[in-house]
Amino acid sequence: MAKLKSICVYCGSSNQVKPDYLELARALGRTMAQQDLKLVYGGGGVGLMGACARAVHEAGGEVLGVMPKFLLQKERIFEDVEHRIVDDMHTRKQMMFDESDAFIVLPGGIGTLEEAVEMLSWARLGLHAKPMAFLDEDGFWSPFFELMEHIIEGRFTPEEFRASLVHEGTPEAAIAALRDRMVVLDR
Repeated sequence: MAKLKSICVYCGSSNQVKPDYLELARALGRTMAQQDLKLVYGGGGVGLMGACARAVHEAGGEVLGVMPKFLLQKERIFEDVEHRIVDDMHTRKQMMFDESDAFIVLPGGIGTLEEAVEMLSWARLGLHAKPMAFLDEDGFWSPFFELMEHIIEGRFTPEEFRASLVHEGTPEAAIAALRDRMVVLDR
C-alpha cells in the first residue's frame, strides 16, 4: 500500500495578502510536521510559501524547496532548509512532482492556479494518480470549483473526475482526504 510521506504545497508568494491566509499556511506547516510529512514547495521565503516552510521547519519537520535561478531575487529563497536551484520553471515543476506523493493547494495567484491545473490535467490524462486537495477556510477556491462543475456539466470532463476535486477547510481534513484517496487509488 502506498504511504503518504511528502506533500507538494502550491501557494502564493505575496506578503500582501489577508493575514488569515498566512496563518492557514502556518497551520498547514505545523500539521505536516506533526504528522511527519515532508513539505515540497517552491523554495521561497515570502508569502504563504515562506509561512508554510518556516512552520514546518520550526516544528522540526523536513522541507525541500525547489527554486529556478530567475526567481532567486523575487521569491527570496528560504536558506534554513534544503533547497535545489534549477534552471527553469519546467524543471522546478517536474522536480516538485517527482519528490511528492500528493498535493495541497492553498490560496494563491495565477502561478498557483497554473500549477494545480497542470497536475489535474496530468491526472485526467492518466499520467499520474497522486491525489490533490484545495485548502481554504473562506471559500477562496469556490469559484474554481464552480468553473470545474460548469466544465463537467458541459461534458468537457467526465463526471467521474469530480472525485479528483477535493475542497477542504482545515489542514487536518485536507491531509486526511489525501490519505483516503491514496488508499482508494492503491486498490
